[in-house]
Amino acid sequence: MENPVLIFGAGNLGLTALDLFQRNSVVVYGLLDDNKDLHGKEFSDVSVLGETDDDGFLKLIGQKCEAFVAVGDSRVRKRLVKMLNERRKVQPVNAIHDTAIVSGMATLGHGNLIAARAVINPLAEVGQHCIIQSGVIIESNAKLGDYVNVGTGSVINSGVTVEEGAFIGTGATIIAGVAIGKNARVGAGSVVVENVEAGTTVFGNPAKKL
Repeated sequence: MENPVLIFGAGNLGLTALDLFQRNSVVVYGLLDDNKDLHGKEFSDVSVLGETDDDGFLKLIGQKCEAFVAVGDSRVRKRLVKMLNERRKVQPVNAIHDTAIVSGMATLGHGNLIAARAVINPLAEVGQHCIIQSGVIIESNAKLGDYVNVGTGSVINSGVTVEEGAFIGTGATIIAGVAIGKNARVGAGSVVVENVEAGTTVFGNPAKKL
């Protein structure tokens, strides 16, 4: 990546993204966050410059600077992505840890965070603006929609479909062929053996609706 990156979000996810880019020798221009208490603080010699809608910094995005949205709340992430699409006519870039393994036969959209030691196997599909935490395994022919969050150490087996906005908790296992509906939530450590309806929360082994 030739251009520097401006990261939206200076919380834990923002610092994870900062580390990912720096490990890949990508210059991070700065961080933006709506929490004024963070303004002026430095992380690894990179400053929190201002708020996420600061025109003085937004105007840099496009020709001179790339953008990455590192906010865990998918509603806020969607709002920021929409703002970047409409005001700057850009899509956020991907942030991929140097220890992650992404098959050349996998398909990735824009704006995804793929953390340390994650594995995305051949013919897997990852949509846009997903968060794939450390140690996640996404097996062949699994499909993730947009704005999906997969917690640390989870396993998404072959043929699984995870629809837009779903949340998979830390250490969960989704058995092959299962479908996780839009905005559904899977609790940490759960083993999901049957389809999960949109908007529902399941937990346990085997996972049951709460």
